[in-house]
Parts: sequence; structure tokens; C-alpha cells
Amino acid sequence: MTSAPAVHVVVPDSFDDPLRPSGGNRYDQRVCAGLAASGRDVTVHPVRGAWPWPDPSARRELGGIVAAVPDGATLLLDGLIAGTSASELIPAVARQRLIVLVHLPVAHRQPAAEPGEREVLTAADSVITTSEWTRAWLMTRYGLAADRVVVARPGVDAAPGAEQTAEGTRLLCVAAVTPGKGQDVLIAALAELAQRAGPAGAPWHCRLVGPLDRDRAFVAAVSAAVDTAGLCGRVRLVGPRTPAALEREYAHADLLLLPSRYETYGMVITEALARGVPVVASAVGGVGEAIGDPTGVDRAGLLVPEGDPGALAAALSGWLSEPGIRRRWRSAARRRRGELTGWDETVRQVGDVLAPR
Repeated sequence: MTSAPAVHVVVPDSFDDPLRPSGGNRYDQRVCAGLAASGRDVTVHPVRGAWPWPDPSARRELGGIVAAVPDGATLLLDGLIAGTSASELIPAVARQRLIVLVHLPVAHRQPAAEPGEREVLTAADSVITTSEWTRAWLMTRYGLAADRVVVARPGVDAAPGAEQTAEGTRLLCVAAVTPGKGQDVLIAALAELAQRAGPAGAPWHCRLVGPLDRDRAFVAAVSAAVDTAGLCGRVRLVGPRTPAALEREYAHADLLLLPSRYETYGMVITEALARGVPVVASAVGGVGEAIGDPTGVDRAGLLVPEGDPGALAAALSGWLSEPGIRRRWRSAARRRRGELTGWDETVRQVGDVLAPR
């Protein structure tokens, strides 16, 4: 057992719910497990509520948790909770060490949260981000000192290479079906692709893997768009998958698609690359860090403008039509696979922030 102060980690109650997967939840799970395995005294406090905008009873629950944490302990908070909880957290600064783990700045999506998020992050002892893009955004937006904001990128587990087809027709999108993840843009691109003749019109199929209960109206609109475009035989919304089932999805994918409107890193990108699967994604946030090769000269796929179905359709057309593109992207994906770091490195970086000063 280490002599370091106890760490109390506050996370959303979806933290370990297999039916509510998210990159943030997986990150929190792996970091908590890794810190405990390293000998730290870690207590996890799941807090119910629709964060970042919970009901008053959830706020009271958070306040009770914070009040019960002993003096001198380290309080590590998921930024989804911390970003709109200044009144519950600022009083804790006098007796606890407050560290905030920011997966996605709340104010990046909801500007109304900026005053509260600014207050909490300014008061925190340290801020951990999952990408250099997020670090730069927070420092610019809130004037945070560089030595208080540390990057700990998500790790990735080693995995066997995917069993890919020569034609590259098995397309995969892994994300909750929500406006932020841009599946409406993807369906519009696929509808355009389906109209093309030649290799681009090959019998490709696309599987959309991810929760279908975050925005039911959006899911209904996406499903209707699939039907209207005549893609029911080619596109399937399959819902969330258990870790083992998700592994099988990656194992049989040729190309990962991530048409997000915002993304601070994109853990699914490195999960695909760990299997040698190239990626076509929106050029937003920290996606470029995940895919690698900042010059774009030898990238394992392509970044396209956000919200542009035509650009996405053109990228897919090139992938399906040109064997040379498939060879280059797959070769680059195999190289990127060897550059990725594991969760042990992420845990080490977080642990360094938690270490007593």
C-alpha cells in the first residue's frame, strides 16, 4: 500500500454500465482500475443524474459525497460533473486537493456552462485532459497556467489484426447515435455513394454500433433517412455491444468511419488502428492526434471537413475504387498500430499528477 493520500474519484453513474458505453466511461474505468492495481487507495463514487445538467437531488448527492471526503484527500472528478458544479465543489478546495479530468469541455458544447466551468477549473489544483487539443482549448478559453494542465491520452489494448477483405467493403461506425457523432452526415454520404457506378458502387455494407437511447428523435431521423435512401439492406443500426461483441465488430471491419461534429480525441480511432483498420473521420478537435501523422503525408486514412457529406462520400469512393489507396492506408495503419501506447502509460501519467507535490 502506498503512503500517498487516498484518491476519491467522482464519476457519472453510467461509469460501469455496459449498456451505456462511452469513451469517457471506459477511460475512467481503466484509470481507476490501473491506479488501484498500482497500490493506490482508490474509492469510486458514482453519482446519478443527467450530467452536466442534473436535477437538484443529484446535486445534493454530489454535495454529500464531497462533504464526506476526508480532509487532505485527493478528489478526482470527471469533468462532465465538475464543469457545472461550482457551488458544490469550490468549498472543498480549502480542505481537499481538487483535480479535474476533462474529457470534453462542457462549454465547448454548451456555452452557458462557461462561468461555472471556468470557476471550477481555475480553483482546481490540476487539470488532466485527454488530448493536446483539449489542453490548448482550456488554456486559451480560461487562461489556465500551462503547468497546471496535463495531457494523459487514452491508452489502447493490443489486439490481433482485423480479417479484412480485399475490396474494403465492410464499413464500421462505433459511436452513440447522437447529433454530435454525425450519423446523419454519414447516411447522406452513403446515400450519395450508393448512386455511384463502378467500384464505388460495390456491395459495401455499414454497421452503426452504439447506444440508440441517447436521442431517440435523432435515431428515428437517421433510421428514416436509411429507409428513404433505400439503404435498409446495406446499413444497420445494431445498438451497443458488449466488449466481446465489439471486439468481433472491429475484427471484421475494413474501414472505421467517425463523422463527428466534435471530438476531443476519438478512442474508437485508436481501437481500430490497434487492429490495423484505417479511419476516415471528421477533422475536428483532437482526432488528428489519434489518427497520427500530423503532416498527413502517410496517414492511416483521411480527415474530411465536418458536416460535409460530399467530402465523406468522395473519401469512401476513393477507398472503394482505388486498390492503391487501400494498400497505402492499410500499410500506414499497421505502422500506427506499433506507435500506440497502452493504458499503463495513461495510468502512469494520471498517477504523476496525483502524486503529492
